[in-house]
Amino acid sequence: MNIQIFGTKKDFDTKKAERFFKERGIKYQFIDMKEKGMSRGEFNAVCQSAGGVENLLDPDCRDRELLVLIQHLSPEDRLEKILENQRVIRTPVVRNGKQATVGYQPEIWKRWE
Repeated sequence: MNIQIFGTKKDFDTKKAERFFKERGIKYQFIDMKEKGMSRGEFNAVCQSAGGVENLLDPDCRDRELLVLIQHLSPEDRLEKILENQRVIRTPVVRNGKQATVGYQPEIWKRWE
């Protein structure tokens, strides 16, 4: 398995995801979205696996104005705005090759083992 966890160091669900893989002895790569974030290719792969851009947006994000703006943009502009402001993405985003989950979803991760 080639696990990548996209999240932030202070996010509790991201910490729980890291703990999930640590307890099972599965190596993973942590990417801090405040420092680096997702590339366009990673973002597109996650979108396809998660069922679209709408499933990636965090309805509880701190920047509500930005979230509303993104929801009212055209699909092409929406993609660019999300890539520029990745703080509106729900975390953790966990990738295993072409598979990906958004949020804390251990029941799906167990099937990856």
